[in-house]
Amino acid sequence: MPDLLLASNLVLWLAAALLGAFLYALARQVGALSQRIVPAGALMVNEVLRVGDAAPEVTVQDLGGGELTLGGAPEYGAWPRSTLIFFLAPDCLVCKSLLPVLRSVAKSESWLDIVLASDGGEPAEHQAFVAEQGLAEFPYALSETLGRAYGVGKLPYAVLIDERGSIASLGLVNSREHLESLFEAKELNTPSIQDYVRQQGGGEQPEDGVGVLEPAVAEAQTPPLAMPDHKMAAP
Repeated sequence: MPDLLLASNLVLWLAAALLGAFLYALARQVGALSQRIVPAGALMVNEVLRVGDAAPEVTVQDLGGGELTLGGAPEYGAWPRSTLIFFLAPDCLVCKSLLPVLRSVAKSESWLDIVLASDGGEPAEHQAFVAEQGLAEFPYALSETLGRAYGVGKLPYAVLIDERGSIASLGLVNSREHLESLFEAKELNTPSIQDYVRQQGGGEQPEDGVGVLEPAVAEAQTPPLAMPDHKMAAP
């Protein structure tokens, strides 16, 4: 009997040791995988502007009939806040899904002004959209010129202009993560999260070519569902 009890205890200890070794190996694999995955950032598809460029100064008319000037050099060295221009359309479902995120950001980020912009349709259509979605708190510009000046081709698209009047970050944004990546890129002083991870050596390219892609390649290979087919006026 004592021999049987001793044998069972040995088996249990051996099983526990094997389980511990398995968990350790699994943890190492998860850690290695996390280092190879680049955080999803806004897709920097733009043939007109680059991060660091001076934001084009464009004066537009908002839905209320007033004038709104976006971009341009600050008069005294720096604006008091940065500006996020969020390009959208009333019939863009992904744009609508991000509106609660914009409201949350507007409340939590005192350093940021948010401007909504679109380029087509009748003012009445956009006024109805503003009323339906509760967007009266945001300036809303209706201008084809603005989209062209900022190189916007598809929606939803966002451009973050820093306090010095320069493009801090920009790109297609179809998720909360994409939108927040614009703010993170500005904070890290890098063109994009993808660039930052690449500079830190966090991305790997396996020999078979499958894995983390360079930002420009990743943008070109975005799945169709990630980029709603709403188009702004071609630049």
